[in-house]
Amino acid sequence: MQDTSKNFSTLAIHHGYDAQQNQGALTPPIHLTSTFAFETAEAGGEMFAGERDGHFYSRISNPTLDILEQRIAALEGTEAGLALASGIGAISSVMWTLLSPGDEIIADKTLYGCTFSFLNHGLAKFGIKVTQVDLSNHELLAEAISSKTKVVYFETPANPNMRLVDIEAVSKIAHKHDVKVVVDNTYATPYLTQPIKLGADLVVHSATKYLGGHGDLVAGLIAGPKEIISEIRLYGMKDMTGACMAPFNAMLVMRGMKTLELRMDRHCQSAMRVAKMLEANPIVESVCYPGLESFEQFELAKKQMSDFGGMITFEVKGGIQTGIKMMNKLKMIQRAVSLGDAETLIQHPASMTHSTYTPEERLEHGISDGLIRLSVGLEGIEDILDDLQQALNTLSAESLLSSVVESAS
Repeated sequence: MQDTSKNFSTLAIHHGYDAQQNQGALTPPIHLTSTFAFETAEAGGEMFAGERDGHFYSRISNPTLDILEQRIAALEGTEAGLALASGIGAISSVMWTLLSPGDEIIADKTLYGCTFSFLNHGLAKFGIKVTQVDLSNHELLAEAISSKTKVVYFETPANPNMRLVDIEAVSKIAHKHDVKVVVDNTYATPYLTQPIKLGADLVVHSATKYLGGHGDLVAGLIAGPKEIISEIRLYGMKDMTGACMAPFNAMLVMRGMKTLELRMDRHCQSAMRVAKMLEANPIVESVCYPGLESFEQFELAKKQMSDFGGMITFEVKGGIQTGIKMMNKLKMIQRAVSLGDAETLIQHPASMTHSTYTPEERLEHGISDGLIRLSVGLEGIEDILDDLQQALNTLSAESLLSSVVESAS
């Protein structure tokens, strides 16, 4: 099939695959093989030497993964993609390729807990300097870049506190110094933000989240220029991490991507209603959602996001103990980590996803102990709102009773 469409959902469903070249199979076959037979010994040698295209071992490439890789590249608006076993597999494979001992990486001040741990407890052990700065302040970035800086890395929105980074502005500053920009696009997905079109060099995803969309797989993806992706494939993934994706998981990710546009529209619509409800509730101390006018970076959100996503963070009055009590009052919403699933999920970053930070580091990096992270799912919006409301109402009633008792005493 000749791909001529620019439509997001059409690319997600059709790009890179022709049923008529696969015995009419509407869904791409799963190639469950570790190795591939060569037509001749010479052909095998040429593939190993990089002189001929072809598959020779599934740790390096596989026909099923190849279609997925073409699709993520098309959706991100770039040349090539690479499928890996997990989001951290993707991030670590990129960093082992781009960085060497003595180099420096500048990362944003707020990062997913396991990314923070990989940089500060992993890369730092091998002579790589890790500097974290507030990348929303461009002057701090310009001051931090040195002759040893090779990579600027960030998430936008950031996990968990929803801070945004101006991709275009940061990329311009980094490129003046010949520094690569790597963006974790897991929260936004290529449907809402395309970092490479805004100037970034590479994009990484935890495909476990919105791209898979059903909470039934663990996977990672990278997208970027063909030359860099080839380096990461043949060094960062093949030699350093070995974090290759299984063909069955590639099929599941492709299945999820076919409905990504539809699901993201629903996630965004529901999250906006939830954010507005939380903001209006007197027991809620604060709400962070890029689509709210009260969001500090609302203008930037409008500039670089086509919609505002399905993730919300908030704090309730009374601090972490009250927040945990509220979480335990929920009936339909699940207390679980991860995000982007059909189910609405709620969790406490300080004790769960970001527990790799020390309390002092969390405070320094903008992750308060009372912060609650909510991944708004695909259930009926009234059911999501009702469950949150009943839990908050219980807190309000308990707070009122406590005030009455204190007054009486």
